[in-house]
Amino acid sequence: MSTSQICSMTAFARVERQLAQATLIWELKSVNHRYLEVGTRLPEAFRDLEIAARERCRKYLGRGKIECSLRYQLTSGETTSLALNELLVKELAEAAHRIEALMNHPAPINVAEIMRFPGVLGGNEVDLSALQKDALALLDEGLQALVESRAREGEALRDMITERLQQVLVQVERARVALPAILAALRERLTKRVADVIESPDPQRLEQEVVIFAQKMDVAEEMDRLQTHVAEVGRTLEQGGNCGRRLDFLMQELNREANTLGSKSVDTETTQASVDLKVLIEQMREQIQNIE
Repeated sequence: MSTSQICSMTAFARVERQLAQATLIWELKSVNHRYLEVGTRLPEAFRDLEIAARERCRKYLGRGKIECSLRYQLTSGETTSLALNELLVKELAEAAHRIEALMNHPAPINVAEIMRFPGVLGGNEVDLSALQKDALALLDEGLQALVESRAREGEALRDMITERLQQVLVQVERARVALPAILAALRERLTKRVADVIESPDPQRLEQEVVIFAQKMDVAEEMDRLQTHVAEVGRTLEQGGNCGRRLDFLMQELNREANTLGSKSVDTETTQASVDLKVLIEQMREQIQNIE
C-alpha cells in the first residue's frame, strides 16, 4: 500500500481457480476492527494451512476483522474410488486365525481394524500437498483483490470526509462573520440591564465588567482551533497509510471545540453553527471507524 493511499476495512473478495485435480474457491470478508483479527474456515483436508493463511493476511493487512473461507470440489474423474487389496486381507485373516489358536477366548476379528491396516484400501488418491500449495497461491491473489477493494472503498471515504471538512469550514466562517455583531449586541444588552438596575453606574467599572463577560463568551479561540484541526485532518488524509486511529482522535478534538462553541453561545447563529458542526463531525466519525 502506498503512503498516500487510504484503505477501508470493509470489503469482500472472491477468487476461483480450476485445476486438474479440483476447483478451489476463496471468499474473503473484511469488516472494521480495532486490531487485526483473522479467522479461517477450511475443509478438513486443508487444516494444515491455517497458520500459513494467517501469516499471509498479516502480510497484506494492518487492521480489520478478516474471515477467510476455502471451498474445494474434486474434478470429475478425480474421485477417490476405493480399491480393496484382497490378497492382503486374506493374509491378515489367516494371521488372525493362527493368533486365535494360540489364545484362550480371543476377541472376534474386527473388520474396521483390518480396513485401517496400511495397504488394505487404496485408490486414486488426490495429491493434497500440491493442492495446498495451489490454495496458498490463490489466497495471495484473493488478498491482493481484497486490498484493492479496500483501497477503492478508502478513496470513497476520503472524498466524503473531504467534502464534510469543507462544510465544517463554512460553519466556522459563518460563526466568525457573525461574531462582531453578536459581541456588540451583547455589550448593548448588558449595558442596558445594568443601567435598569443601577441609576448611576460607574462607566469605567461597567466597561470592565462588560469586557470580562464578553471575553468569557468569545469563541474566536475555538474557531481558530477548529480550523487548525480541519487542516490536520486534511494533511492526515493526504498522507494516507494506516491513519484511522489518528483521524478518530482528531474527530474527538473537533467535537470538543464544537461543544465549547455551543456552551459559550449567546446567540442563535452560533448555537446553530455548533449543532451543524456536531452533525458533520459525527458523520465523519462514523465513516472513519472503517478506515484502516
